[in-house]
Amino acid sequence: MKKSTLMDGYQSNPDVWDEMYADQAVREHYSSFFANFSHYDLDTLTLKNDLAKKIFMRQGITFTVYDNGEGIEKIFPFDVIPRIIEANEWTMLEQGLKQRLKALNIFLKDIYNEQFILHDKIIPKELIYTCPFFLEEMRNFRVPFDIYTHIAGIDLIRDNDGQYYVLEDNLRTPSGVSYMLENRNVTNRLFPDQLPKNNVRLVRDYPDLLLKNLLELSNFQTSRPKVVLLTPGIFNSAYFEHSTLAKMMGIELVEGRDLVVNDLKVYMKTTKGLQQVHVIYRRVDDEFLDPLVFRPDSTLGVPGIYWAYKAGNVNIVNAMGNGVSDDKAVYTYVPDMIRFYLNEEPILKNVPTYQMDDEDNRKYLFNNMDRMVIKRTNGSGGYGMLIGNSASEKEMTEFKIAIKKDPRDFIAQPIINLSSAPCFINGKLQPRRVDLRPFALYGPNGIDIVPGGLTRVALKEGSLVVNSSQGGGSKDTWVLNE
Repeated sequence: MKKSTLMDGYQSNPDVWDEMYADQAVREHYSSFFANFSHYDLDTLTLKNDLAKKIFMRQGITFTVYDNGEGIEKIFPFDVIPRIIEANEWTMLEQGLKQRLKALNIFLKDIYNEQFILHDKIIPKELIYTCPFFLEEMRNFRVPFDIYTHIAGIDLIRDNDGQYYVLEDNLRTPSGVSYMLENRNVTNRLFPDQLPKNNVRLVRDYPDLLLKNLLELSNFQTSRPKVVLLTPGIFNSAYFEHSTLAKMMGIELVEGRDLVVNDLKVYMKTTKGLQQVHVIYRRVDDEFLDPLVFRPDSTLGVPGIYWAYKAGNVNIVNAMGNGVSDDKAVYTYVPDMIRFYLNEEPILKNVPTYQMDDEDNRKYLFNNMDRMVIKRTNGSGGYGMLIGNSASEKEMTEFKIAIKKDPRDFIAQPIINLSSAPCFINGKLQPRRVDLRPFALYGPNGIDIVPGGLTRVALKEGSLVVNSSQGGGSKDTWVLNE
């Protein structure tokens, strides 16, 4: 195949797994893409890149960055070159994600009920009870269909050996799926003939599949259960996603003030009076959901909603109390959960993780900080994190003090050389580090994984941080058919 002008000057790092390029050649599953893209010159791609920015701006595809207490709304950065995953690789990922999600769901049911995994000392009791997201209010509370993890976004990375690892589990209110859908829509507009030519699997069924699951999660024997999406409001960083998903599913987007609890049932206020709500897809965190049970100063939730939920008169998606499974200290034990609950070996590996309440682990970290990433066990969005090889002595000292003060609040992991993928930056292809967040839907009839997910990109050269709040962007993810 004739070398495309796209490849001119492309320099991948030999110590980094490049998704597209290996041994001075394009990988086989990218070859069809490059054959089809070979007729685009760089000027045309520059124009298409500019058009993508205009589309995102026109459609209001934004996110909010909180800086110095102020919310700054930004257009979500999008890269026009897709990330491509071959069919066999996706099959393995899909199996691994389903296995992991099954085990995590059983874990949540177990720790809020019989607690077999604690009694058998697979996980230390103190680790669970010191987690700020473990809700005592969910003890001995049977959730509908025994499903806690209705919607999950599990972050995957690939190391320089080409192997995938799970970086973290997001089972509370995972975000990003609207950007996955919009990325595909923009790709369709920019390159309308490329998706069928490359035999790419579709992602557009996600809203229909999500709505189908939400309807099936109703406890009531009614032919028309009422489903709503509960948002914290327009100032939330993911409000674009909330409004987009509600629109795509054809359901009401509501705030706490739009709902009321009466006789242990949840109702939506309408111009025709109160209408009972059966399923709430909530994007409000646990602590803000019910001011009568959790934070009394919250104006985002609905007074009495916890008791309506406990009475079985409404289903809340995702279940309350899921945050304990997102704890980065609990993450360490997910492979043990898989063995304990499923009697299987994990398909997807964890990143090696050191808990800081172990004295030997602390000593090891303090002697090797330049080779480690330090994270808060309940942090998110790339905040509260230190990457040792780019940290100053002052930052390292501050983290050492914080770890000694509260070791339970931190974990450490070796710096993983995230894989790179080609991005169209400044008029040419350049490698940038990527991760992948596939989205899973867990309903009464099983688990569905959307073929692809959100590929996040560290757009800054040399950066390993892909979070949009830290300067990252995203790209369309293509999963190929056989």
